[in-house]
Amino acid sequence: MLATLLGLLLLAPPPDTSWKHAGLRTRMVERQIAARGITSPAVLRAMRSVPRHRFVPGVAPELAYADRPLPIGHDQTISQPYIVARMTALVDPDASDRVLEIGTGSGYQAAVLSTIVDSVYTLEIIPELAATATKRLRRLGYDNVVVRNADGFEGWPSRAPFDAIVVTAAPEEIPPPLLDQLADGGRMIVPVGPTGGTQELTLVTKDDGDIARRTLAPVRFVPFLHPED
Repeated sequence: MLATLLGLLLLAPPPDTSWKHAGLRTRMVERQIAARGITSPAVLRAMRSVPRHRFVPGVAPELAYADRPLPIGHDQTISQPYIVARMTALVDPDASDRVLEIGTGSGYQAAVLSTIVDSVYTLEIIPELAATATKRLRRLGYDNVVVRNADGFEGWPSRAPFDAIVVTAAPEEIPPPLLDQLADGGRMIVPVGPTGGTQELTLVTKDDGDIARRTLAPVRFVPFLHPED
């Protein structure tokens, strides 16, 4: 009898904890994001829906939804939830937008964007991260995200122009190809500043070909990797 019970337990499916993860996301949005002034309904919905814990395997769910960045290997990090939400809100994404992301990392920012916009094209210079993110995004059903292992400095000319560009690593100066690939009326959010120091979160807009830049807040991001540096 005992052997039979043990066998049944081993064959039983794992317990469904989706309700617990949904609760963690709801609390994350309420305490970390909405409480800090993010009001975009689309962004709040996206942050509630994307399972952040699936993008940091090996990390306890409670920590995955905490108000902090987390390492994802290769000296890279997944940004804290508030920063992901704020950068997403700042580019004011629309359902018809084509978005370029520089720095795929774990794929979390791309997944958040993909729930709002038409398509996301994301570049990752580290081959292992690009391969893992590709598999993860496909497995989770984010079919409107295209990942490419490439140097983000050059952008993605064949897919340009982009209605929005989100840069998740810090260049010392904004790469000119990214400015060229921003559509007229488009928005880019990028942390700009020295490696190892404090950078400035910068909002870039293009209007009739004219570029305007506005610094918003001090931040700390991993460096923008570029082979020619």
